[in-house]
Amino acid sequence: MGINILWDLQAPQGIELPVIRMIAMILGKDPVLVRYPFLIDGYDRNRDQHDAQQILNRMQDTLTRRYDIDGPLLLVTSCDLYTNGCNFVFGLARPVCGVGIVSTARLGNDYYGRVPDDTDLIDRTAKEGAHEIGHLLGLEHCENPECVMFRPKTLDELDRKKKTLCPACREALASLDRR
Repeated sequence: MGINILWDLQAPQGIELPVIRMIAMILGKDPVLVRYPFLIDGYDRNRDQHDAQQILNRMQDTLTRRYDIDGPLLLVTSCDLYTNGCNFVFGLARPVCGVGIVSTARLGNDYYGRVPDDTDLIDRTAKEGAHEIGHLLGLEHCENPECVMFRPKTLDELDRKKKTLCPACREALASLDRR
């Protein structure tokens, strides 16, 4: 059972491999880039955002059932995401179904009026991707603000996270692997 990453054609191109390599380094697992046709839905015109839950529903129904994907599946998209009760989310996972999503919409410096920098975008996308895959592998949120499993509410909190699991989360992942 491998980890699969589906890169939306609208997501920033050219950073896929650095992000995947960084996720592999963080989790100690080798994700693979998969290619499947996938229509992103769930657009809410009043919010100018996409409902992350609706996208996860489609991922569950279309991709995991139609293509019989074995293992966790993470979609990386440029669509700005929200879920009920939140103005936005960087990403969301549905561990029971093995699907997750990460949005690059608010991970780039340009969204905040800062100088665009691919290094920052790669770093943030990898940390958020590793976070959502961590959920798909069975990890919960962590209270350590430097751990990749910490739940950031702001870009600054995401930037403060290190590209690693804390010792407790690393041990939890190792014990999940032994099952």
